[in-house]
Amino acid sequence: MSDIAKLQIGENSFEFPLIKGTENEVAIDVKSLRNATNGIITIDPGFKNTGSCESAITFLDGEKGILRYRGYPIEQLAEKADFLEVSYALIFGDLPNKEQLDKFHSDIKAHSLVDDDVRKILEAFPKTAHPMGVLSSLTSALTAFNPISVNIESREDMYNAIVRILAKFPVLVGWTMRKKKGLHLNYGKKSLGYVENIMYMMFKEPNEDFQVNPVIKNALDKLLILHADHEQNCSTSTVRIVGSSHAGLFASLSAGISALWGPLHGGANQAVLEMLEAIKADGGDTKKYMAKAKDKNDPFRLMGFGHRVYKNFDPRAKIIKVAADEVLNDLGVEDPILNIARGLEQEALNDPYFVERKLYPNVDFYSGIIYRAMGIPVDMFTVMFALGRLPGWIAQWKEMRLNKEPIGRPRQIYIGENIRPFVDIDKR
Repeated sequence: MSDIAKLQIGENSFEFPLIKGTENEVAIDVKSLRNATNGIITIDPGFKNTGSCESAITFLDGEKGILRYRGYPIEQLAEKADFLEVSYALIFGDLPNKEQLDKFHSDIKAHSLVDDDVRKILEAFPKTAHPMGVLSSLTSALTAFNPISVNIESREDMYNAIVRILAKFPVLVGWTMRKKKGLHLNYGKKSLGYVENIMYMMFKEPNEDFQVNPVIKNALDKLLILHADHEQNCSTSTVRIVGSSHAGLFASLSAGISALWGPLHGGANQAVLEMLEAIKADGGDTKKYMAKAKDKNDPFRLMGFGHRVYKNFDPRAKIIKVAADEVLNDLGVEDPILNIARGLEQEALNDPYFVERKLYPNVDFYSGIIYRAMGIPVDMFTVMFALGRLPGWIAQWKEMRLNKEPIGRPRQIYIGENIRPFVDIDKR
């Protein structure tokens, strides 16, 4: 392959270099296009064919169903690592040794207290407030209690900022859920691991001792790992573009949370449960709804099947399906909603229509089932997604700032009115 791409516009020919990634991905470098062509730009709604950056964090091949963090296969990470190890690898580039991991965890525990004034901000929200709106607001509010900008040239400053948000974010998640359920707000215990502490802060009842269920802990660990990063998706791109203005880490993360909130992104697992509720309300006939999904003239949309990026089985779904089965078996949950989900899963995995089109259950489908079985409210599902995605957002923000990427400023093609005179209001 040539290392040059040629573009012919009328009588003029222009050459642009090709950039090749370590996994043989190829991109045309068009950053000089506008200057070279006297104002011509590309247009790519949704940026489906446009690379916004070069990144060393996550490799994703949707056609082959491959996902790797820092080169480590997602299958190996989910089987052998815990969420804190994976977070360290995403943020700092390599899996930690025991000394590094112990220090990382110890430093996180040391920063796990949240200023009590943040509690007052939370108390001002009504119980009806959506947890994602609450979480975004509280994350942004952390800036007020940590007003000093991060000096990206200082490894110590960068490390301390990372440790602080990893320590405080689970507290905000736990508080958000407990506020919704009318429970008192609590902190974690220094004797517990990172994921165990998340469980404690969310599920500890005031009149009961808390016991970590290893099956639930294992499933939650895997869910967080599988959601930790996913290349340049909507929320990650938002974190990078907000950060490119040199907005702080907390403000950039708050913007990412808001982007994740949308039903086409992080809200997809919530949409799965809402769909299952609707099927239940209509009698629970899964065959009826699978037929509706295959009918092009029917507006019904089957949520949690297929994926915009993965054109094969979502590799994350293969992993979490096993954990979902383990959770349901361990808890022995009798829930008609989960029975409907299992019915849809079996029909999709055996129906030629879905198999031929590779419309397999995706990670959103199984994560919704697990969160439902764990007793997490439906509108908290996206908050759990944000909790998992936190280290990926941090890693992407850190990479963008250290690479000194320019401020994001997409172009446009104007299609509005041509110049016209102003008309006084009494003559309009």
